[in-house]
Amino acid sequence: MPDAIFAEPRLAAIYDPLHRDRSDLVVYAAVVEEFGARRVLDIGCGTGEFACMLAERGIEVIGIDPALASLEVARRKAGADRVRWIHGGAEEAPAVGADLAVMTGNVAQVFLEDDDWAATLAAAHGALRPGGVLVFEVRDPSRRAWEGWVPERTRRRVEVPEVGVVETWVELMDVSLPYVSFRHVYVFESDGATLSSDSTLRFRERDEIEASLAAAGFVVREVRDAPDRPGMEWVFVSERGE
Repeated sequence: MPDAIFAEPRLAAIYDPLHRDRSDLVVYAAVVEEFGARRVLDIGCGTGEFACMLAERGIEVIGIDPALASLEVARRKAGADRVRWIHGGAEEAPAVGADLAVMTGNVAQVFLEDDDWAATLAAAHGALRPGGVLVFEVRDPSRRAWEGWVPERTRRRVEVPEVGVVETWVELMDVSLPYVSFRHVYVFESDGATLSSDSTLRFRERDEIEASLAAAGFVVREVRDAPDRPGMEWVFVSERGE
């Protein structure tokens, strides 16, 4: 089941205004250009920001996500009518002969169980054409990013158009590596409503990820440093093998 931040309509509607800095998507757009991709599968597309960005550049895009509320936001965006939207889990990604499959925004860390992660990689492999490329990012566990997921470092008040001021912060709930659980809290000042979204991410080690990719039939071509978060994340670039 998707986290409330993506599945609860009132929270999905404010996701983009609360995450205005999407420089990470500029990085992925450059990857699309680097590989000359003309058909892209966006796994865990969320509110469709990246999918619509590519569609407006003439790229054929298939966006898949299990959170219906997020997809409803996506379908209202410019360029959305040129995207094929699929409501479903990553393991349901269709065989579309994509040149490139991506998981942006640390989507790869939401698959907590090995079986779910293996199913996701298998679906990505099946969705790509021979020689197609899978690109995704994960946080480096040694950098302990979760230490900053506390109210005193994340609290902010944002004026959201047509909604009003929303105060939000993050609370670290549990660290039992490789699992880290945390809570996003949102207070709508217009009516005092408080909504929360609990999340858990899995922090896999680099060799563990490489082994899982090989088991799924991928050849790891490169592990890059994330240019938008230098030193904090790995970007895996893998090619579909036969």
